[in-house]
Amino acid sequence: MGNDAAMILAGDIGGTSARLASFEAAHGNLRLVAEQEYPSGKYGGLSDIVEEFVAAHAIRVVCACFGVAGPVRVGRVKTPNLPWVIEDSALARQLGLDAVSLINDLEANAWGIAALGADDVLILNPGVPAAQGNAGVIAAGTGLGEAGLFWDGERHRPFACEGGHVDFAPCNALEVDLLRHLMQKFGRVSYERVLSGPGLRNIYEFLRESGRGMETPAVVEEMRDQDAAAVIARAALENRCQLCADALALFVSIYGAEAGNVALKLLAVAGVYIGGGIAPKIVSKLQDGTFMRAFVGKGRMQPLLESIPVRVILNPKTALLGAARYAALQTGLLAKAAAA
Repeated sequence: MGNDAAMILAGDIGGTSARLASFEAAHGNLRLVAEQEYPSGKYGGLSDIVEEFVAAHAIRVVCACFGVAGPVRVGRVKTPNLPWVIEDSALARQLGLDAVSLINDLEANAWGIAALGADDVLILNPGVPAAQGNAGVIAAGTGLGEAGLFWDGERHRPFACEGGHVDFAPCNALEVDLLRHLMQKFGRVSYERVLSGPGLRNIYEFLRESGRGMETPAVVEEMRDQDAAAVIARAALENRCQLCADALALFVSIYGAEAGNVALKLLAVAGVYIGGGIAPKIVSKLQDGTFMRAFVGKGRMQPLLESIPVRVILNPKTALLGAARYAALQTGLLAKAAAA
């Protein structure tokens, strides 16, 4: 690819990995040209990754947007899971652009939903199809992210929030005990302490330390050199460890309950989307009824919750697509109608 190739630069920047991609806009759609993933912790900042990507793929950037895990305030974000400070003005100078967009990573996911096809989602609850109104996104991965899509009468307008950091609210006696356990460990307990990769490990350790299960030696050995959450989820799904199965069941129940909270707070009658890196890996558990029982279990609001479509996002490029769409819409490379 020559140096004169004009591209949209998009990024999905998380605490574990940073994914960058270049896109072309043609006929109202985006075409992925190049993509690369970087281990975030091995870099001093996003600018180093951007420099490496642009040089490696010899692209000329015409517009750029980065979805970043963290609260973006006036074009600046201090990442909560990395020692980085990212500023849109610095990135704009680096890329030789008038402006660069920084948005929250869940807002980027929300922008990407309009680009998804039928094969990119899995339906947990059909609800009332084609209902017009607000929608919501919740995504557990390295952390917990949430975002909304406001329906303005013509199209959805995504917006960011930091709902993953609200106070964890237990729904039953077991979860009350979990809260007490985590309060002793952390003080304040947010939903992210429970609904995330580290959160799944927290649940596992709570069940173990409270005498509610015995560890499996093979699982303990796997966790010595592998990501603990991935090991727990895999052992649970393969029926190799009852403690892991119990931990994953509790995780999924709490996930469903908080997704239902998102639906109520946003009145998300057009649907709730389950994103993030964990959901696609535990689809069989999400489908066994645990998630949806917790989602709809809201007393007098149950009929409303039962009417709301719930979909799992399977496409791992959704946030990249969303960041690219945001940049293209802001600069007129895609028509505003494409935002719908």
